[in-house]
Formats: sequence, structure tokens, C-alpha cells
Amino acid sequence: MTDLQTLPAPEKLPSTGGKSRGRGPRGGGRKRESRGTLAFSRSARLKAMAKHAVLIIAGGIMIYPLLWMVVSSLRPNELIFRDPGLWLSTLEMGNYTDGWSALTHPFGHYMLNSAVVVLGSILGNLISCSMAAYAFARLQFSGKKLFFGIMLLTIMLPFHVIIVPQYILFSQIGWVNTFWPLIVPKLLATDAFFVFLMVQFIRGIPTELDEAARIDGAGHPRIFLRVILPLMVPALATTTIFTFIWTWNDFFGALIYLTDPEMFTVPVALRAFVDSQSATSWGSLFAMSIVSLLPVFLVFLFGQRFLIKGIATTGIK
Repeated sequence: MTDLQTLPAPEKLPSTGGKSRGRGPRGGGRKRESRGTLAFSRSARLKAMAKHAVLIIAGGIMIYPLLWMVVSSLRPNELIFRDPGLWLSTLEMGNYTDGWSALTHPFGHYMLNSAVVVLGSILGNLISCSMAAYAFARLQFSGKKLFFGIMLLTIMLPFHVIIVPQYILFSQIGWVNTFWPLIVPKLLATDAFFVFLMVQFIRGIPTELDEAARIDGAGHPRIFLRVILPLMVPALATTTIFTFIWTWNDFFGALIYLTDPEMFTVPVALRAFVDSQSATSWGSLFAMSIVSLLPVFLVFLFGQRFLIKGIATTGIK
């Protein structure tokens, strides 16, 4: 064995005055790297600033009509179309009071009519579309793929194509000038978009939960009510928000089926402010338009997190 004490001692490197070898090149490389990183960060910052500037300008252009309508609702009727700007020289709050009572009934009456239609439509879509989605996602029956494909094809079918046979049917039943033609189709899962939305969501729920409930003796109704439905809250919230917005703003269907001014909903009532034979009260029209937009704005404001979560978890990209 070799004696460790007889091994030669390692040679000491010559002193460099406290400076390590190669420090110069390494220091220069670090300086060049830091300069490159700084230049890259500046370029990324400029790109981000340019992107945000474009988004701000585009957002301003898109929101300008809404801001102009808000400002116009506070202007005298004769000054609305003279100035396209957003600066208010005079404040006219009478447009809101005049518009509220300008029609046959107070404007709140028409908002109540819209609320009845919206509530019935929401309940109809939640009940019927969820049941149809559960059948397509969990049940096995002959022709399932065929019926599912036909259901998806109805998404591309315009509402104007089926309005004539629907009107004839509801007219023979005696439902014209009632809210039933606007509510009853929702009870039959006619909105294929919501059925597809819920089908995608249910397919993401593990089937092991169904099997565990089936072992405990639960059938399909109990599995649907006790297992699937409580887990579908994001999809149900998304359906509620979309149904509210689409039904509240529906003008064509209400115009076709509702002929009595007492049954008018908000969109049809707003159309009543425009008179082709006499002067139109644009200030009152804009004021009541702002009032009618408030429920939609509040629903979207408080429900947007459910809306985003519901869409993000249903496989829709």
C-alpha cells in the first residue's frame, strides 16, 4: 500500500493578485448576456404595450355606441343628433321620467312581462335540457348516435324557418297573444346548444360515481337527481345566463306572438317608442334602453365566473 505521507504535495498556483483566471472573459460574457436580456425585456415590454394599446383602442371603439346612448339619454331631444361627442352641455333627467310613463302602461309593466317569459324559459331549459343531456350521455338505446346527430343539426336550423308552422300550430291551439308560445318550446328541449353543452359536461363526470350509486340500489332517476345534477352547477349556471340574455333581448318571437300592448315584452315596448308618423322621442327611447340593459348587465356581472367555468369545463374551445 502507498503511504499517504510520501505523496507529493500539490503545487500552488501562482498568485494573480486576487483575480481568478478567466474572470475577464466570463465577466464579459455575463455583461453581454445581461445586455441581451435587457434588450429582450425591452422588446417584450414594447410589444406588450403595443398590444394593450391596440386592445384599448378597439375596446373604446366597441363601447363608444353604448356610451353615446347613455349620454344621449341625458340630453334634450333636439340636441341628440347634433353632437356625436360624449360631452354633456345640459343634463336632461326628464327623459327617464317621461319614458317610464310614455306608453299605455308604465315601463315596469313590460319589464314584468319579460321577467315572466324569462323565468319560464329558464326553468324549461334547465329541466328539459338536463334530462335530455343525461339520456344522451349515460343511457344506451338504439339510434342514440343518429338522434344525437339530428339534435346537433337543429343548431344550424334558423328560427325563421320554423316560425310559420309553429305560428299555425299555436294559432289553432289558441295560444297567440299569450306567453305560452314563448315558454312551452323551452320545456321540450328545443335549444340544442344547451343540450350539447350539458352532454359534454356529463361526459366529464366519472362513471364510477354512477356505478357506486347503482350498487346502493339507485336507478337512473335517483342517479340523475342525487349524483349528476348537483355536479352540473357550472353547466346549469351557464344555461341560465345565456337563456336570460337571449330571452330578455328576444324581439322577433315576441313581435310575432304578442299583439296586445298589455302583453308586450321589453324589446317590443321599446319599438313602440319609434313612430313613423310623428316625431320620435329619442331621449325617452334611449333612457328606457338603458333601463332595460341594467338587468342584463347585472346578470352578466355577477354570473361571469360561472359562465367562464361552465364553458371551460365542457370541452368547448
